Amino acid sequence: MASGFFALLDDIAALMDDVSVMTKVAGKKTAGILGDDLAVNAEKASGFMSSREIPVLWAITKGSLLNKIIILPIAFLLSAFVPVAITIILIIGGLYLAYEGAEKIYEYIFPHAHAKEKPVLEELSEEEVLAREKDKIKSAVLTDFILSVEIIIIALGTVSTEPIVSQIIVVTIIALIATVGVYGIVALIVRMDEFGAKLINMNDRDDSFSDKLGRFLVAALPKVIKSLSVIGTIALLLVSGGIFSHNVDFLHGLFENIPAIVVEFFLGLIAGILMLGLVNIGKKSWKALKTN
Repeated sequence: MASGFFALLDDIAALMDDVSVMTKVAGKKTAGILGDDLAVNAEKASGFMSSREIPVLWAITKGSLLNKIIILPIAFLLSAFVPVAITIILIIGGLYLAYEGAEKIYEYIFPHAHAKEKPVLEELSEEEVLAREKDKIKSAVLTDFILSVEIIIIALGTVSTEPIVSQIIVVTIIALIATVGVYGIVALIVRMDEFGAKLINMNDRDDSFSDKLGRFLVAALPKVIKSLSVIGTIALLLVSGGIFSHNVDFLHGLFENIPAIVVEFFLGLIAGILMLGLVNIGKKSWKALKTN
């Protein structure tokens, strides 16, 4: 019996070792989406009253956990009974990511004309403020659901050939990292300016170290969010290109003499440009049909 117990412990240790390796691989594959997730949620969680930032972020975090609880079982069932569906969803997700990355680049190069509206000071009741807050939370949770599907499917795609137990452990760990890690960092980012203001008000001196650090943190917040958006855009194209290069047979070994990161970036960019063109044609066609 003792030998059987130690054999079981050895099997568990071997499984945990395999899980550790596979989690690192899956983490690298999903890093791009996590970067975009971080940028998007930092933007979604900002803009609230200082006293409401943490409660709002906690509400979004709980919604994100619920999203994972819904998505994970469906993903594992597909992997167990319809494994080809994982590849199909991966490619569809790759096209979506490529489109999103290309659309951000297009918007930067050719910014859309936005109507300028003068800010209006509104007198809102507490109920109206909370209602608007709930609407923003719902929007953030919906965005999180879409990104969560992408993260989980990409993570699952990296371990699709492994036993189902390993798949469940690895993908669940990635899902938890995507929630706890991302929203923990978002909490630090959105409170950066508040912490900076406290440092500025710490003493009456004008040029103290705390004042300089506080002003730096306040000024850095919009730049951090903007830089995350840029990094997230590049990551979107890299991740989508990686999906195509690993899941489309035609592309295997097609550009062996070029670094993989360059190939993946341009595959994502080309796919994104094509998808952006198709979407724009579709929008124009739909408008033409509606006017006729």
